[in-house]
Amino acid sequence: MSFLPKGFGGDRTPPETIKRDGWRAQGILVISADDARLSWPERELVRQLGRKLYGDRPVKEARHG
Repeated sequence: MSFLPKGFGGDRTPPETIKRDGWRAQGILVISADDARLSWPERELVRQLGRKLYGDRPVKEARHG
């Protein structure tokens, strides 16, 4: 017999379901700035809000080779 603590086994809840439930239950919105479901102005608004609330994102270093 195998015993696993809660959350360690079985099916995982899909991320989109967690995001939706968080919005509906607690008013927490999780959005990727690159979400293809959004129009360009909507994605830009998300980027601007992120910068205002949390500052600039780190710059990714270019890899050569």
